[in-house]
Amino acid sequence: MNRSIWIAALLVPLSLVACDRPTVVTAPPTLVAVPGPVVEVPGPAVAVPGPAVAVPGPAGPQGATGMQGNDGNTGATGSQGMDGNKGNKGDTGRSGDGTTVVVVRPAASAPTN
Repeated sequence: MNRSIWIAALLVPLSLVACDRPTVVTAPPTLVAVPGPVVEVPGPAVAVPGPAVAVPGPAGPQGATGMQGNDGNTGATGSQGMDGNKGNKGDTGRSGDGTTVVVVRPAASAPTN
């Protein structure tokens, strides 16, 4: 018990110090006045409040056209389709008229050389 009080007494200030974070201060960027032609305007001089405004220069020339990209890879073969539906059952044929037809095969002819 006696040691735990001392250990707690040492850990509390350390944990409080660990929570202290310094404030980050960022400086605003500096503006550079661009010299230009002086235009005289008749009348009294009027003071415009605020810093000088930087004016961008003219646009540069257009860049060259890029090269064509590579062809993509061929896709994978698709899976086989499902079996189709079975057809409807056919109608029953009509009965014969009592005539029987016999078909006789002709005799094989002799081979010729």
